Amino acid sequence: MQGPFFTRRGAALYLLVWLLLGLILAGLIAGSGAAAWINSLLFAIPVTMMYAFVTGFSAYYLCRAYPLSEKSAVSVLAVFCITAVFAGATWSAIALALNAMWQAMTVEWAGVEMTGPLKAMMFGLGVILYGLSAAAHYLAIEFERSRLAERRGLESKLMAQDAELRMLRTQIDPHFLFNSLNSISALTSQDPPLAREMTLQLADFFRHSLGLEAHKMVSLDAESKLILHFLAIEKVRFGARLRIEQDIGDTARQCLLPPMILQPLVENAVKHGVGNLLAGGTVRIGAQRAGSILRVSVENDVDQDLPQSRAKGIGLANVRQRLAAAYGHEASVHCSRQDNKFRVELSLPAHTTEP
Repeated sequence: MQGPFFTRRGAALYLLVWLLLGLILAGLIAGSGAAAWINSLLFAIPVTMMYAFVTGFSAYYLCRAYPLSEKSAVSVLAVFCITAVFAGATWSAIALALNAMWQAMTVEWAGVEMTGPLKAMMFGLGVILYGLSAAAHYLAIEFERSRLAERRGLESKLMAQDAELRMLRTQIDPHFLFNSLNSISALTSQDPPLAREMTLQLADFFRHSLGLEAHKMVSLDAESKLILHFLAIEKVRFGARLRIEQDIGDTARQCLLPPMILQPLVENAVKHGVGNLLAGGTVRIGAQRAGSILRVSVENDVDQDLPQSRAKGIGLANVRQRLAAAYGHEASVHCSRQDNKFRVELSLPAHTTEP
């Protein structure tokens, strides 16, 4: 078979339907008294299966030649009506020829009595079955087209997510890298072991971040380790001014989330929160699983005299867009400021395997 029924499963299903139609036709012939069951089966099955191949090829190519989206309904209907009548007449002629061949064998179990009503029924069935075959091919072609469009859309979405992750990597604060290199340069003469440790932390952070793929989820445990690499580098620069607290539930660690989804939040917490405090402050990372929901929070101390505009910043906008692309309305981002603390909480489905 060609077209939508070119696969083994599709062809088997197509031929099975026609075999059932052949059995129904045999039952109608036997029920009308025109022939015994064995005669009806030897007549109906071969002509029906032969017609299955004829209508399969013909209807498929006509459906491709007259797509519903490009041709008018009148022209499509006219073409298929004419073709169905011609196909019905051809099927009737083939049935008469086959029946004549069976009757020429002069045996009791071959041939049927081709009465006028039986001839009319064969012609009418031929027209109807051709129309049904054409409709089935149109449906199958449209289904394949929609599935192909869906696959292309998914591929485009994955490419967009990869581009988004690459863009996020380029958005990693250049000042962070600049300050880290300056700190390493200063430490090489003052504290070489600490300079080496900071260099290794910086290398680990970029090695892990560059190995991520946007369309693959990562566990919260792996994401938190990447964040700790980032904070370890910042802690060398800020020293005792930067304090880190982490409270991640055991059931939450294996939950999956988009890669580097927390990095912009933690970077903002250091840059806009602790970085503006002379006495320093604390960055708190928490995560808990509540049934089918995973809640992750990033909280930091802030200067009460400085206005906070982070709720509309690029980092949070990036996080919102990525969560919306991955989970739709099932995920949300909530920001709040209270008691000199700024808090961002993510709520998303608690998946432990890729959906």
